[in-house]
Amino acid sequence: MKPYEIEKESFKLIEHEAGVHGFPPDQWSIVRRMIHTTADFDYIHTVRFHPEAIQAGIDAIRQGKNIITDTEMAMAGIRKAELEPFGTTVVCFINHPGVMYQSKQMGITRAATAVEHAISLMEDGIYAIGNAPTALFRLLELMEQGLCVPPALVIGLPVGFVNAAESKAALMKLDRPFISNVGRKGGSNVAAGVVNALIKLALKEAV
Repeated sequence: MKPYEIEKESFKLIEHEAGVHGFPPDQWSIVRRMIHTTADFDYIHTVRFHPEAIQAGIDAIRQGKNIITDTEMAMAGIRKAELEPFGTTVVCFINHPGVMYQSKQMGITRAATAVEHAISLMEDGIYAIGNAPTALFRLLELMEQGLCVPPALVIGLPVGFVNAAESKAALMKLDRPFISNVGRKGGSNVAAGVVNALIKLALKEAV
């Protein structure tokens, strides 16, 4: 089977196994992509959307705003060729020399330090976090303290046993556009999948 045939068949199986789910079409396109990425139907029950999240993400992409990721894996998973019509740039600072030096000097994670390096780029953009709860907590701190112009959309999907669920719960308490989920599950691949689903929606709107 060719790649597009595999994807088409995968989505067909997901639709069949998911059954009646109650998501509107735009939200379902994102949840379906999360399931496709992970083969995990739990996202049907755990995903959470701020009411303005999807439109905020679409607008950010269509306006060519930056997409910032917490890992290079997430950055690599985003379909950059499909962003070319909008002039959108995808960036990640996790391996920036300044980030590595500062994190070592301050004794904090590179992911948290990288958020500060992204302050000048995040306005009206998308910040996609799929790995590091420390990155999400730091982003929330900067937003709450008024130390950055918030991104238009935060995709908060950090994975793990320490503070992953807690950081997402903190995100969902803010009245700002987010896409997240309840619990420990997540990952860079899931965050990239959400961005890719938003890109598809943005392209559809642009036609």
